[in-house]
Amino acid sequence: MGNVSGAQTGRRHYDEQLPDDDTNLRLQRGGGGGGGVHVRLGGWGGRRWGKTVAATPAAELFRGVRVALLPARALHVGGVLPDSPLPFGLPVAAALEPALDACLRPVDHVEALAASFRRMSSAEGESNDLCDVFLEQHALFHALGDVRLLRRALRAARIHATNPHLRVVLAAWLRYERREDEFDPTPLPLAPCTPTTPLLECPRAAVFASESPGVDPVCPCRHPPPSPPTPPAPRFRRNISSAYHTGEEDGDEETNDLWFVIGEVEVACERSCIAALSKPFSTLLYGGFAESQRYRIDFSRDGITPRGMRAVAAFSRHGRLDDFPTDTILEVLAFSNKFCCEGLKDACDNKLANLVSGVDDALSLIDLGLEEAAHLLVATCLQAFLRELPKSLSNPDVARLLCSPEGLEHLDIAGNVSFALYYFLSYVAMEEDIRSNTTVMLLERLRECAELPWQKQLALHQLGCVMLERGEFKDAQGWFEDAIAEGHMYSLAGVARAKYKRGHKYSAYKMMNSITGDYDPAGWMYQERSLYCVGKEKMADLRTATELDPALSYPYKYRAVALLEEDKTESAVEEISKVFAFKMVTDCLELRAWFYLALEDYESAVRDVRAILTLDPSYMMFHGKMHGEQLIEILRGHVQLWDTADCWMQLYGRWSEVDDIGSLAVVQQMLTREPGNSSLRFRQSLLLLRLNCQKAAMRSLRFARNSSAHEHERLVYEGWILYDTGHREKALAKAEQSIEIQRSFEAFFLKAYALGDSSLDTDSALSVVQLLEHANSCASDNLRKGQAYHNMGSIYVDCDLLDEAAECYNIALNIKHTRAHQGLARVHYLKNRKKAAYGEMSELIKVAKNSASAYEKRSEYGETEETKSDLSMATFLDPTRTYPYRYRAAGKST
Repeated sequence: MGNVSGAQTGRRHYDEQLPDDDTNLRLQRGGGGGGGVHVRLGGWGGRRWGKTVAATPAAELFRGVRVALLPARALHVGGVLPDSPLPFGLPVAAALEPALDACLRPVDHVEALAASFRRMSSAEGESNDLCDVFLEQHALFHALGDVRLLRRALRAARIHATNPHLRVVLAAWLRYERREDEFDPTPLPLAPCTPTTPLLECPRAAVFASESPGVDPVCPCRHPPPSPPTPPAPRFRRNISSAYHTGEEDGDEETNDLWFVIGEVEVACERSCIAALSKPFSTLLYGGFAESQRYRIDFSRDGITPRGMRAVAAFSRHGRLDDFPTDTILEVLAFSNKFCCEGLKDACDNKLANLVSGVDDALSLIDLGLEEAAHLLVATCLQAFLRELPKSLSNPDVARLLCSPEGLEHLDIAGNVSFALYYFLSYVAMEEDIRSNTTVMLLERLRECAELPWQKQLALHQLGCVMLERGEFKDAQGWFEDAIAEGHMYSLAGVARAKYKRGHKYSAYKMMNSITGDYDPAGWMYQERSLYCVGKEKMADLRTATELDPALSYPYKYRAVALLEEDKTESAVEEISKVFAFKMVTDCLELRAWFYLALEDYESAVRDVRAILTLDPSYMMFHGKMHGEQLIEILRGHVQLWDTADCWMQLYGRWSEVDDIGSLAVVQQMLTREPGNSSLRFRQSLLLLRLNCQKAAMRSLRFARNSSAHEHERLVYEGWILYDTGHREKALAKAEQSIEIQRSFEAFFLKAYALGDSSLDTDSALSVVQLLEHANSCASDNLRKGQAYHNMGSIYVDCDLLDEAAECYNIALNIKHTRAHQGLARVHYLKNRKKAAYGEMSELIKVAKNSASAYEKRSEYGETEETKSDLSMATFLDPTRTYPYRYRAAGKST
């Protein structure tokens, strides 16, 4: 280490493709064209089934309380009715506050990434430097929020890691990010790889691979472990069946020319073999010492037992430590350090590292490994701790080693300290509890390991963010100022926030005001400055922040709550609903649920709460004071009650109306009655994928797999998990196994999807159509059959069989698969019926009024002014979509 004392592959969303991409009609797994998030502002809509319960006005439920939603320390408690079933009031705009990003955020992200690329180009051939460059890219990608870019950077860093320590850290990090993908039960931390484990995450490859960069194409778990290193220049004179004997002599008496006396026991050795172990032994036995003339040497006071000496003798002859027990290997390790026997030490280190199978083994061996500086043993023990994160940090012994300055010093001596290690540990700790002492200690260690400028900026900025969350504002300001001194300008926002918290609001305003004049404008600058001003100036800053960075959610939240305070609750709902066009955020859903409560629209409130629980089953509302299920129970008497049949009719209606949030809520309600229904869990995963909630979707898919009562269903869900994690061939095999057990819609659909998600010739494509026809011949509901017909239409379009495609799309539309309008529009366009294509997309927009992708797609088929209007609407609904900007920019350039 340097200055210790100093400071995958997801499923395509074809309904979301850009208009200039002809792949927009390819296979869809969970629902095709139209896409986007359709948010209904007026309740469930459509026909209502089930019992109708007389509504109680909101005033009766929530009267007399006014509590700020965020943060908890800003609660304003008014008169609380003791008999109120929900003793929390409405949100207050003044209490809302955006969180600071605890990551690197350069003023000019493009320039920062370009500089990183230049460093990568100049570091070609230097793997250690490349590993650092890719870790820097990982830190830069955090501000972009793209999970795929983050994982790609981690994978690249792992590929270019040249020592066991870095490989262990990065492999464990990759496994941590993929923890939702594992089948249950989750494998032990150092268990051999499963068929779905990526090579870069293999625990054996991380520790025992060669020093050269890259990845062995064959996982070490799938072939015998490598032989231990051969001792330097031994003279082998015979073979014996075992390296360990309980007798007093080891080997042929004719070759024994040296005996080590330990107590009353003599251990026979070969002088030349012992001398070859190290230079000190060579000097002792062949130099000018008296021992060079002796045949018996007393080793009684050299800290080794007869058994240990026999192990040394066996290794000196055969280069192996095969059958000796662990305590003997530990004894020999200490002996090898004492006499500088590097080959013997490496063999002991390797042998002990192979004995570690879990955290308990690691805890029993880590101290000895640190004491003897056994690099591989310490790396393996560290790997066991890292692969059990965050659970292992709750173990006091592990926490003491990883968090304390003494632990860092010991790990450094053993060659197992790096910035990457504490970057990973602090990342996990901040996810678990950003205010904890453990997080603070790990960030302090991160600062001590930081050498490069970006590393110092990150460590200091994160320390500032943690101290700010802990309410230690003076310390936070100091850390942010140190980060600024290292060149991290975003930390100016941290300094301003700390000053504001300390009562210096005007000073904070002046600081942020100077930033907006000194640097190119960015959304976060105006968002932060808005905290320190009021009235029209505040709203102007929030509008500018949204224009510069539409993905910032705070401006929408503030404007929505401000509208609520002006008694414009319906407008507040419209404002906060804009967020859901480009991302699903639980706190924004919670805020909208509040607004619906104020409107006495309890069904819409319950819908949003159910959506929250789908995204995060443990989510606590109202400052962590109430679980969502408790709120649903309170409102139970004020919403319509549906039985199972009603729920299926509601789901069918929501699905047809492209109301993904409403569909999620219905599925969640059904799962409260049937938590073990694997089919519902699978549908839940499809909806979550449509909403781009990959992590939650994978969790639902795992639940589906684990709760499945039938082998053929379980194989299908395992196939989807394999497909989503990049194992296409294994997914196909699972589908075929399922079909052999029982023909089912989902098995044929999986096989067709996996085969069709690639470039196919006409014959292969039509074989996929045949699989989908087999799927539709099996029992299923119209929701899934409509999807199959839609996919068949997409394949026919690719094969230029437009009449067959139109027939499939029309069948899908007849069974209420609304997204088929997009495919049929494509058929009309290819038949030179542009006006009919425009009309078909208009039919979709009548249902999916808030679908930005539908407007974007319709823009292909309209005249110039219609195209501009549709693209403007697409940008209004989802400002993060890039095609409208590119189209308008191209028009201006011509």
